[in-house]
This record gives sequence, structure tokens and C-alpha cells, in this order.
Amino acid sequence: MSITLARTRAVYDLLDVQDALERSRGRSPELDAFYERMLETGPERFVTTPSSIESLDVLREDCPNFDEVLDDLARYLRLAHAGNRGFNVMPILLLGGPGVGKTHFARRLAKAMGTEFELISMNALSAGFVITGSSASWRGAKCGKVAERLVRGQFANPVVVLDEVEKATGSSQSDPLAALYQLLEPETARAFRDEFIDVEIDASQICWVLTANSTEGIPAPLLNRMAVYEVPAPTPEQAAGIAQRMYAGLLEELNLDGFDERLADAVLDRLAPVSPRDLRKTLLDSLGYAVAGGRSQVTLEDVRIRTTPGKGRIGF
Repeated sequence: MSITLARTRAVYDLLDVQDALERSRGRSPELDAFYERMLETGPERFVTTPSSIESLDVLREDCPNFDEVLDDLARYLRLAHAGNRGFNVMPILLLGGPGVGKTHFARRLAKAMGTEFELISMNALSAGFVITGSSASWRGAKCGKVAERLVRGQFANPVVVLDEVEKATGSSQSDPLAALYQLLEPETARAFRDEFIDVEIDASQICWVLTANSTEGIPAPLLNRMAVYEVPAPTPEQAAGIAQRMYAGLLEELNLDGFDERLADAVLDRLAPVSPRDLRKTLLDSLGYAVAGGRSQVTLEDVRIRTTPGKGRIGF
């Protein structure tokens, strides 16, 4: 059984926070409360490293179309073990059509690393405030997602996903991608300054995963900061294997010992178009319909695939 190794790292300086609180006290109740939380929780956060290469095996099973990414991650993990240092992952850009499992992969990666997960949708994001926060002098100002995750969370190395990054839009005053030039470089990310709290935060341990349908619209200097991977759709055989493994896991989780252990080929074919993010719910619903019908196996009539209004069905 694989376990996760953890050490601690300070993500901010308590003296800096105390000074900032003294300077701003009374100006913003929300900001004062945030500083007080930083002082109360302290600066130390966990940095996790999977204890063995086998930790990534479950990803190879659940996400078999991500072999190229996983091969590189395995090399990074071997380097971490050889040098007895942290699991340093270069920012990753996953390219592929809707439904190939990009966000699902990132969630599973966070689980394999034993850390937290943060999803930031960049679709139609018109400003970088979601990432960097907004000045406390502004009405309705608040902390950005990066600082919030590092301050409120337990880990210095969460997996942070920027979903559909090519669809982020900006203006002459605000570029939603501007903060990434600093955040995707470990050296400069060590002194990241959220505009709301205005205290340096060490964001250098974040595992960044960006997703996009294509590189169009992504500036070349950002592309140069990332490892770019073209993710193919799973083959029919891979899609069937993913569905079967998830089904077997649900049988164990729900203690359904009397059910057939394998799904019929026709059922697997019916499940093939379901995206990874929807597959668990579809299988749960199918099992529910089978139980309601007094059956101990999932049949074609139990698999009821829902589509989002206005959108066609998407591949795995």
C-alpha cells in the first residue's frame, strides 16, 4: 500500500502579517479578520510527496489516455526520492477536446499526491482578481483564490486547475493571465503578493494544471513556462476499462455483494460517451434503477444518459 510523505514549509512570515494588521487595523473588518486568521493558523503548511512510483498506478488505470503525462510525473517523482526533496512538478498544460478527462485527471492527481484540489474556471473570466485578489481599498474587495487556498488550506502544494484557460478574456486595465507570469515561475512565485492582503506568500510549491482545447489565445511566454501535452480521447477499450473499474469500486463502496461483478459489453458500449466527471453519477443512477427493478445486474434500460440542454453529447 502506498503512503504519502509530508514535510512542512512556511508560506508566509508571521511578522509581516502582524505589521500589516497594525497598519490596516480598522480600515476593513474583512481584512482584519483575514490577518487574524493567518496569525491564528500560523504559516506552516504540509508539502506532500507520494512514497513510491506505484502511487501513480491508479492514475494509469483510471486515466489510461494520459500515459505521456504520467511518464514525466514518474520521472519527477524518482528525482524527488533520489534527492530526498519535494515532488517538484513543472506547470502542466493539458490540451484536448471536451470530455477527454482533463479535469478528472487533475482531481485524481491531487488524490494520488495526498493534497488539496482547487478548480478555477477561466471561461469568460474578465479580470485577474479571482487569482490575485483585489485591493482592500475597493468596495467588495476580497482575497484571491491562490492566497485563500494557501492560507485556509492545510497544504503548500495543492493542485490548482485553471480550466479552459484559452477562454479567459481581459481588458486594457486587467489581464486575467498576467499573474501567471509570476506564479508559474518558482523563483518569483516565492514572493507572490495578493492585492487584498498585501503580504508576500510562498506559492512556489503549487502544482499547476491548466486545461485548454487548443493553444490559440494563450501567449507564447506562458506556453514556454509549461509542459504541454496533447491528450487523446480514450480508445473504446480504454473507455470500457475505466467504466468497469469505477463500477467495481462502487460495488465495494456500496456493499452490493449480490451484483454481477462485470458489466455487459452492451452496457459498456452505452457508457462510452459519458465523460469521466459524469460517469460516477451515471453508474450510481444505473445501479439505483437496477435495485428498484429487483435486478442484480445493470441492464441497458438502467443506463439513462442525461445531456445538458443545448449541448450535444461529448466523448470520454
